[in-house]
Amino acid sequence: MTYAVLLSGGIGTRTGLDIPKQFFKINNKPLLVYSIDKFIPVKEFKKIVVSSPKEYIEKTTELVNSFFPNDDRIVVIEGGKTRQDTLMNSVNYIKSIDDSNPIVINHDAARIFVSTEHIRECIKWTNEYGAASPMIPSTDVIVEMKDNSVSNMPNRFDLVHIQTPQGFRLNEYLDLFNSLTDEEIEGVHEIVSVYFMRNKEVYLFNGEKSNFKVTDISDVELAKFILRK
Repeated sequence: MTYAVLLSGGIGTRTGLDIPKQFFKINNKPLLVYSIDKFIPVKEFKKIVVSSPKEYIEKTTELVNSFFPNDDRIVVIEGGKTRQDTLMNSVNYIKSIDDSNPIVINHDAARIFVSTEHIRECIKWTNEYGAASPMIPSTDVIVEMKDNSVSNMPNRFDLVHIQTPQGFRLNEYLDLFNSLTDEEIEGVHEIVSVYFMRNKEVYLFNGEKSNFKVTDISDVELAKFILRK
């Protein structure tokens, strides 16, 4: 079994919008719908779990019912205070309905330009390696900074940017996460860090440069430009 998790539990304060960014409309279509659209064609998904801030669950449910009235695979659940809390809420929900150790493909709903082909590729590599994540090579010089000065200068050819969708086997991820200390959990931002902390490998495959995350107002404007009619 394979499940999709769309992480949209935050309120997106960095965008400067007066509503959570997942509800911001471009061409009369909310950003969240653009993401769901990419997952709908993937028939491998038994359920598509969409997280929502607690105070927006009703609005998220109405949105799903409006745009996807005939797809009962989509489930709306409550998100958490952090991205990791939201992912764990989603994982625990899946665990409650399926104890077969399914594959989970989690994705930042704000990455609305992910391709359906890329999602299928993530499923493929997760099936083969147990955990997988897309990456794109760094094209810029990246430095470590301290007090507005360069403190270290890693070789950029050894550095990559991690993207989503990321995949994992549910039971292994839960076992790894539950083994972390409170201090380690504070350093968790996505699944790669969990596996790295426990010396477990995540297969990294080539990502898509177009798969950027809508984070701030400049990203919103870029998304509007790309999606312009």
